[in-house]
Amino acid sequence: MALRHGRTISLLTVGAVTTVLTALTPVTAFAAGGDALQPYAQQELRWERCDADGPARFECAKVTVPLDYADPAGRTIDIAISRIRAGSAKQRHGALLMNPGGPGVSGLGLPVEIQPLLSAGVRDRFDLVGFDPRGVGRSAPIGCGLTADERVPYHPYKAETFATDVARARSVADKCWAKAGDTLPHITTRNTARDMDVVRAALGERKISYFGYSYGTYLGAVYTQMFPRRADRFVLDSALDPALAWRGTLRAAAPGAELAFTRWTEWAAARDAVYGLGATAAKVRKAFWDLVAHADRTPVPTEGGALSGDDIRLRYADFVRVEAVTPWIAALKAAADGGPAGPAAFDAGAVRAADAIDAADNQAAMTWAVFCGDTRDWPRDPEQYRRDAVRDRARYPMAGDLGANVQPCAFWKRPAAEPATVVDNDADALIVQNQWDPQATLVMARGMRRALHGARMVTVAGGEGHGVVVAGPSCASADVDRYLTTGRLPAKDRTCTGQVQ
Repeated sequence: MALRHGRTISLLTVGAVTTVLTALTPVTAFAAGGDALQPYAQQELRWERCDADGPARFECAKVTVPLDYADPAGRTIDIAISRIRAGSAKQRHGALLMNPGGPGVSGLGLPVEIQPLLSAGVRDRFDLVGFDPRGVGRSAPIGCGLTADERVPYHPYKAETFATDVARARSVADKCWAKAGDTLPHITTRNTARDMDVVRAALGERKISYFGYSYGTYLGAVYTQMFPRRADRFVLDSALDPALAWRGTLRAAAPGAELAFTRWTEWAAARDAVYGLGATAAKVRKAFWDLVAHADRTPVPTEGGALSGDDIRLRYADFVRVEAVTPWIAALKAAADGGPAGPAAFDAGAVRAADAIDAADNQAAMTWAVFCGDTRDWPRDPEQYRRDAVRDRARYPMAGDLGANVQPCAFWKRPAAEPATVVDNDADALIVQNQWDPQATLVMARGMRRALHGARMVTVAGGEGHGVVVAGPSCASADVDRYLTTGRLPAKDRTCTGQVQ
């Protein structure tokens, strides 16, 4: 659920940025009753060039926030932020804060990465502001010391390996609490939203505009719920259903994977003369599951190593990109039949199940800190996960067990200090969504649309992959540009035709 595009920006000097306090104008003040937070609103930010090798206009600073918002006078942490100023002082509308998803993905480089994807009109009107959320990157990062296996969020369910799955999940929880237990209770989406509001105030803005991708759509929605009068123009790209956070989110990918798989079988069947997987959707389906069964008995050789049937299923997200995945499956089938080793993979541009979090320990730690810390709804009994995995796999054979299997949240030491945020408001927001998104499915995006009554949603018919704006021009681009430059939403939800380029 994270942005995979663009180069990573090296922030060589951001660690040296300091923050001092000084008075700001009353426009940055917090709501009544928030007097204890006023010193945080009264920060003067010291901006420095982020990287000697990067753009000169790309600046970094730090914003000081409370670790625990229930104790504003207690321990503090610094949030690393970055910006590229608006191109036109005359046309400037405000600041566009951005989050690239995750949870746990650094957003410091976003102003440079996103800038080419935005129109000149948007760049003229907004300071583009990135940040590392609390616990991430250069914002008081946490870590758990996890092994490579423990960093992978999805593990196929098998009766004979379930005890290992339980032990792994317990180990992740124990390691995280041992290494970061003093911080974990405060790593939540609600607290990150509070940090965003401190950033808004420290920037001197009455309101903040926002671009959020994947998990960032949930973060943005939580902000609109907590600070409705401070939310300006919010663009949510590839939206998650806030009502599902978070176990429901993991499990909800499976129905979408099944729909994408069915669509793929029909597409491949229509091209049997090219790929030889079967002349009907039923025959293609059988060919695929025969391949999976064969690979479970005898892993299929590829240039990157042998693949089991579960390894193939773990690539469920790739099936939304029918033109890319079909030759790969055909090559695996040929390898299983005794032909040359198949290709290790293909670059479909989709976020793969096994790569849904970065290999870095920080991102893995943040994933579980947020998923487990945001809500009290995770079952505590491992047997509940077993039953759900069996049931979901039977209903959704491609990926049902992957999101339902036991997770570290079953063993998280403390439940969330606050209940999960119920998003139900009239926020002015634009949701943009691909029809065929393997991570934030169309059904999830519609859940976000129901929660934000004042929003509008633009669906890219036939759009494939996770991300609309972040993938480049599409038929939704004009809607995004119009909304950010004028504040005008489409008159109603609409579907446009135009594959993301």
